[in-house]
Amino acid sequence: MKHLHLYVFALLILISSCRDEKENCCDTINQESPYFPPNVGNWESTSPTSLGWNTESIQTLYDNLELNGTRAYIVLVNGKIVLEKYWGKNLFNNAAFDTSTNWYWASAAKTLTSFAVGKAEEDGKLSLAHKTSDHLGFGWTSLSREQEEKITIWHQLTMTSGLDDATGNPDSWKPQDLIYKAEAGKRWAYHNAPYTLLDQVVENAVGQDFEPYFNTILRDKIGMDGSWIWSGDNHLFLSTARSAARFGNLILNNGLWDGTRLLNKPYIDAMTRKSQEINQAYGYLWWLNNTNSFRIPQSQIEFPGSLTPNAPSDMYSALGKNGQYICIVPSKKMVVIRMGENPDATLVPFFYLNDIWKIMNSVMP
Repeated sequence: MKHLHLYVFALLILISSCRDEKENCCDTINQESPYFPPNVGNWESTSPTSLGWNTESIQTLYDNLELNGTRAYIVLVNGKIVLEKYWGKNLFNNAAFDTSTNWYWASAAKTLTSFAVGKAEEDGKLSLAHKTSDHLGFGWTSLSREQEEKITIWHQLTMTSGLDDATGNPDSWKPQDLIYKAEAGKRWAYHNAPYTLLDQVVENAVGQDFEPYFNTILRDKIGMDGSWIWSGDNHLFLSTARSAARFGNLILNNGLWDGTRLLNKPYIDAMTRKSQEINQAYGYLWWLNNTNSFRIPQSQIEFPGSLTPNAPSDMYSALGKNGQYICIVPSKKMVVIRMGENPDATLVPFFYLNDIWKIMNSVMP
């Protein structure tokens, strides 16, 4: 009996040792320092197998992405590339789509502007509480002075300006097309025109054209490529998919890039959390997934649940027309990039993003 007790005791020690070794191994993985790719040179990768992913489901994922007009798809974990795939051809020269191909971000680029606003505030050039007219002058809308002076930079960032988004051209930021609909802060509406004017707000606040300012504070700091172009009333950003991944990696790391802070964490936190109660799924031009309800563009209906139920609840995303996605998942240290053609008829294809995550759930453990 004595020998049996000693045997059980030894067995328990062995089990405990193995468990501790396994937990220490997991802790090492979880505590691994984030990786930041060099501005020039190779981007390190991690194999799906090493993460315990179901490699047989990856081809199913790729088949679905190709079928739905995807041109670029990248998944980072802790900054390193786990999946990267390209399809189709460049719109501009008919060459094969690859790591060097530029593509438009559409409204996903709103998050770049949000970053620029936050940096200008950090540098003391503006405050989110400032009246928009402080930087654009009175008369930037067709509203009365009293109505116009209630609109702040914060309202522009949160899509709560109260301006009418159902005019003949909701993208037009000409004063005659900016019409009163509701008091600022009382109505949420996905309205491009007030957002686009944030570029001018930043320009006037910092005393510099928007693009060189953006390049200095963000693009060149993290090795992005890309440029801004005007298309009608819309200011669009074009870059490679890897540049979108770099930006996603910066935001995943709360504004830190390889030990250098590019934007203060309190603003990053506010930018990627619920900004108001009307649309719980909206931060400062970022879409959120950890909500009980959400609203979508061109609608005043409040829908129950989360925007992307198949995705992790802590995900937040930059979303653009025709399915331009930058998804950040802090719990998985993950960034997901999708660029391409429109997979369905919606203005911002939320449904397809949910489809992608359904397949991703069969890929990841």
